[in-house]
Amino acid sequence: MTESLHPSTLFFDVFNGDADGICALHQLRLKDPLHSTLITGVKRHTRLLESLEPPAGAQLTVLDVAMKENGEDLRRLLRAGCRIRYFDHHFPGDIPEHPGLEAHIDTSPDVCTSLLVDRALNGAFRAWAVTAAFGDNLHHAAIQVAAEPTGATGGSRGTGGTAPLGLEPERLDALRELGELLNYNAYGDTLADLHFHPADLYRALSPYADPLDFFHSAPETATLREGYRADMALAAQCQPLLDDGVGRVVLFPAAAWARRVQGVFANAMANQHPGQAHALGVENPDGTLRLSIRAPLERPRGADALARSFPSGGGRAGAAGINSLPPDDLTGFIDRFRLAFTP
Repeated sequence: MTESLHPSTLFFDVFNGDADGICALHQLRLKDPLHSTLITGVKRHTRLLESLEPPAGAQLTVLDVAMKENGEDLRRLLRAGCRIRYFDHHFPGDIPEHPGLEAHIDTSPDVCTSLLVDRALNGAFRAWAVTAAFGDNLHHAAIQVAAEPTGATGGSRGTGGTAPLGLEPERLDALRELGELLNYNAYGDTLADLHFHPADLYRALSPYADPLDFFHSAPETATLREGYRADMALAAQCQPLLDDGVGRVVLFPAAAWARRVQGVFANAMANQHPGQAHALGVENPDGTLRLSIRAPLERPRGADALARSFPSGGGRAGAAGINSLPPDDLTGFIDRFRLAFTP
């Protein structure tokens, strides 16, 4: 969703509405504050460049938005003279070679966009990157990067610089909960499903250099925590269609709570059963199914390939999704799911 544009606007921040996109942008704007037009939406709204027609000379920062799905519009904007800084960890397809594009792309399963920004900023606002990694269900990476020294240079972390964050367990757990709550807010078919518009949630946390201050004092945290607990309680009552040594497949009813909790419940199942793959579906208004897919945490690969084998699928190695699966294809999906993740 794009805010109303002003002809003089030259800066555009385009970001996924989940924890990773919000925290990635927040790190960059803590480093380089500026007034920009914010372009974001629900988590699955990934074609964020398609309606953008900025003025000549505009500068775009694009965060946690799959380049493959936006490739045609990315090339259009580059031809129009835009300068674009792009951070992402999803499968990119062909990356354009253009002097106006600065691309930071890494599809490793233990990397999220906020960790790429953390790398570029030498750990300047690392607690926010840790928050985002927890939100993206990269718990091991979050704990690891929290223990590494900040001030690292280049692509390798932990090579000199200042001391690590040194967070005691309860503070690290607070960052985990915050990341999960920010991520929870992004799921839904439309913005009406969400507790907060992602742009408003970003604005709410933008005054906070320390995520723990936001976690403990912002009213948005309490609202998200209450909603998360209520939605997760409803989700726990749903029985799986498949539950074997390979994985679990669960279908939720067509309800707003189900759309909100789909991704975070899939993450919770993955954490509880790290040797299994997981898929969680919710019915779309048109009767098709929207699926969240999680590879086993012990073998975090293959989710993106499985999702891309269906027309509306995409994502990353450890976590992916299918936006619109015909219900008649569910049996075929389960067969491919079991084949993809059988050890």
